[in-house]
Amino acid sequence: MSTHPLLSTIDSPEDLRKLSEPDLPLLAHEIREVIIDTVSKVGGHLAPCLGVVELTLALHYVFNTPADKLIWDVGHQAYAHKLITGRRDQFHTLRQYKGLSGFPKRSESPYDAFDTGHSSTSISAGLGIAIAKSLLKDSSKTIAVIGDGSMTGGIAFEALNQAGHLDKDLIVILNDNEMSISPNVGALSSFLSRKLTSKTVVRAKKDLSHFLKHHWSAVGENIRHVLKKSEESIKGFFTPGMLFEALKFDYIGPISGHNIEDLIETFENVRDFSTGPVLIHVLTKKGKGYAPAERNPGAYHGVGPFDIGTGQPLTPKSSAISYTKAFGDTIIQIAKNDPKVVCISAAMTAGTGLMDFSHRFPDRFFDVGIAEQHAVTFAAGQATEGMHPVVAIYSTFMQRALDQVIHDVCLPKLNVTFAIDRGGMVGDDGPTHHGVYDLTFLRFIPNMILMAPKDERELQHMLYTAINTPGPTAIRYARGNGTGVGLSDTLLKIPIGKGELLREGKDMLLLPVGERVSAALEAAEGLLKVGVDVAVINPRFITPLDSDLICEWASKTGKILTIEDNARKGGFGSAVLELLAAKGLTIPCRILGVPDRFLEHGDQDTLRRLARIDTPSIITAAIELAGKEV
Repeated sequence: MSTHPLLSTIDSPEDLRKLSEPDLPLLAHEIREVIIDTVSKVGGHLAPCLGVVELTLALHYVFNTPADKLIWDVGHQAYAHKLITGRRDQFHTLRQYKGLSGFPKRSESPYDAFDTGHSSTSISAGLGIAIAKSLLKDSSKTIAVIGDGSMTGGIAFEALNQAGHLDKDLIVILNDNEMSISPNVGALSSFLSRKLTSKTVVRAKKDLSHFLKHHWSAVGENIRHVLKKSEESIKGFFTPGMLFEALKFDYIGPISGHNIEDLIETFENVRDFSTGPVLIHVLTKKGKGYAPAERNPGAYHGVGPFDIGTGQPLTPKSSAISYTKAFGDTIIQIAKNDPKVVCISAAMTAGTGLMDFSHRFPDRFFDVGIAEQHAVTFAAGQATEGMHPVVAIYSTFMQRALDQVIHDVCLPKLNVTFAIDRGGMVGDDGPTHHGVYDLTFLRFIPNMILMAPKDERELQHMLYTAINTPGPTAIRYARGNGTGVGLSDTLLKIPIGKGELLREGKDMLLLPVGERVSAALEAAEGLLKVGVDVAVINPRFITPLDSDLICEWASKTGKILTIEDNARKGGFGSAVLELLAAKGLTIPCRILGVPDRFLEHGDQDTLRRLARIDTPSIITAAIELAGKEV
C-alpha cells in the first residue's frame, strides 16, 4: 500500500480536480513529505518549495492548466508543481544528470509554460503570453507567481507598469514569505479580499461605474471617484495595495497562502469575474512543515543532502576552504586597513561570502536586492566619490548588468572591483546558472583587468591587487573548495598582466585558466608517463595577457593546448589565438572548453567530463595534438 495514497493517484491536475476540497490538506502533507525526503537525498531548494504547497494545489485546482498558463518566477519553488503534473515517478531524479530539472522547462512538460531560473521575469513573460492570447482570440488565463524578493528586480516593475497601461487579463500572485503583516491584519484583509472579489461585489462595482460614467457625466465622475476612494480607504488602511492600485492593478489581499479554502474561493472569484490586470497578495511561510527550515529558512533555501532527523548536512566537510570563504575572509582582512572599501551584494549576501563582512562593517555593506543593474551603477556612483566598491556577484547574474559594467564602470574607468563567484560549471542547478560566458563578455571590454586564480591563496593576492590597482578589475573563481593550500596572512600585489610558469617542458604548452590549473598539472604528470613533456603556465590574467611569457613558451614547445571552463567561442583560447595572429606566430593550438550548446544539469565532475576539460580529457587531447600513439 502506498505511503502517499492521495499523491499516488495524481498523474495530472485533472486528477487533482476530482478530489474534494477537504482532501487537499492531506495531499499537501503528503507532498511535503516527498519533497523533504527527496531533497534530503539529492539536495535542492527546500524552504521555498515547502512554502508554496497549498498555493500550488489551489492554482491547479482552480485554473485549467495547461491551457491556462502558469509561470513560476525563478522556478526554484516548483517542486510541488512538478509532483502533480505527471513527474511524480521521476521526482527522485531531481537535479541529477539526465533527470528532472530543478526549474521549469518547456521541453520537460506542457505544464511548464516558460523556462525560468533567473529572477523577476515572470510578469514580463506572463504579459507577453497574455497579449499573444488576446491577439489569437484565446480567452484562457495567464498567471504569474512571483516572490516578494523577486519584486525587488526592476524588470518586475517595468512589466507591472506596462501591464497596467495595456489593461489586459493578467493575474499576478505575489508570494510574500516575509510574514511582515500581523496575523490579525492578515485575517481581516483576507476576509475583505474574498468578499471584494465576489460575483455580486464585482458586478455591482462595474455596473454602477458604467451607469454613472454614461448617465451622470459630470456628477457621476465625482461620485465614481468617491466610491473608488471609499473602497481604497477600507482596504488601504489594512493592506499594502496602494502601490499596485496606482499601477492600475486590482489589488486583492493579503490572504493566507496556507488556507486552501480561502485560496480557492479567491482564485475562483478572480477567474470568473475579474477582467484586466489583478494582483493577489498571498502570505506564505518559507520552510513550512519542516521545523528546522521554519526556524532558519535562509539556511534551508538551497541545501545539499541532509539528515531529516537533525537537519544537518550529510556531506563531510572538506579540509580545503571554499573560494567563497576565501573571498569573504580576505575582504575583511583588507577592509580593516582600508576604510574606502565597501561591499555590495544583489540579494546573495550569504552565497557570496559577505555575511561576516555585513556584521563587521554594517555601514560599508549594501544588499541592494535582486537588482544587479542597480548594484553596478550604485557602485560606480560611490567610486566617483573616492570609495572602492567591491561588487560580489554570481557569474550568471552578472550577465544581467553587462551594459552597466561597460557604460557606467569601464567607460569612465572607475575603481570598481567585481568578485565573480560561481564561474564555470556550477552543477545541479543547470544551464540557467552555469557561469561559462564571463571570460568572453568581460575580456572584450576596454579598461577591464580580468583575473582567474588557480587556488584560494592566489584569490587572496588577486583581491588585494585589484583593490590597489586603478580602474575596473574583476576576479573570476569557481564554485566549491580550493586546492587546500590554505590562506595567507600576508597579501601580495601581483604585477598586472604577468603569468606564472609552473612547469617547464619541451613538447607542448598547456595554458589552463583558474581552477583548471590543478587538472592540467595532474595531466602533465600523466603525459610524462607516455613520453609527452609539457610546460604549464598559469596565465593569471585573461586581460591583459602575458604575451611575452606565452609567446616565449609557445615558440619553445611548438604546440599549445588551452583549457578553460568557459565557452570555447570567444573565451581565453580565442584570446591566445588572437595573440598568436598579432605576433605573426604560426603555432598549432587546440582549445578545450565548453562546447557551443547549453550544458545540462549534473554534478560538476560529470559536466567537466562532458565538456572534455577534466584530467583524462586533457591527457587525450594533448596526446592527439602531439601526434603520439599510445
